[in-house]
Amino acid sequence: MEPVAVVGGTGPQGSGLALRLALAGHRVLLGSRSVERAAAKAAELAEQGAETIEPATNQDAVRSADVVLLAVPYDGHDELVAELAPLLTDKVVVTCVNPLAFDARGPVGLLGGTSAAETTQELVPDAAVVGAFHHLSAVSLNDPAVPLTEHSVMVCADDEAAADRVAALAESVTGRLGVCVGALRLARHLEPLTAVLISTNRRYRTHSGIALAAVPEGPPVRR
Repeated sequence: MEPVAVVGGTGPQGSGLALRLALAGHRVLLGSRSVERAAAKAAELAEQGAETIEPATNQDAVRSADVVLLAVPYDGHDELVAELAPLLTDKVVVTCVNPLAFDARGPVGLLGGTSAAETTQELVPDAAVVGAFHHLSAVSLNDPAVPLTEHSVMVCADDEAAADRVAALAESVTGRLGVCVGALRLARHLEPLTAVLISTNRRYRTHSGIALAAVPEGPPVRR
């Protein structure tokens, strides 16, 4: 099980992914701007059985892993990625960031013709950026008793080897291999789709996810 750095690991999405990865046996570097906050969250997750989580600053977490998961709010995203860019070179950088806006009518996608994933790739051109884990409920992730095997993790990347690597990582989180859906530009559609799930959850008082039907198990066929 390879080590994984989670930048923004004290937030709901980051902590939930860290929990699931650690329970699957990965060494997780839980990153935060404050190592004290990271230590408090790591201790909390250890009480749920996640004993392979180590607290760190975001910078130290990134230095210690070849796979880095960005689970940060979109506000301040570009500045943080630019700050970490020298440390992200030649790494697999997985982003589950969802640029959303909220108004009186509910959530809606924010960016339109681009995505947070593509911006990350522009800021770190020598990294292999992968979009994944956008549609898993933070509430469900943080409750190990909730099964996630019905949920599909859609993975998009221009680097196919990185996509396959993250699809395998998804299996540690949900129990199912991730689905490699295509190029990184598809993050333009995956990121705002989260707004649909948030709206659904509010209407039905649930924690919905996405399941893709009729996708064969195993890696995709590439020509």
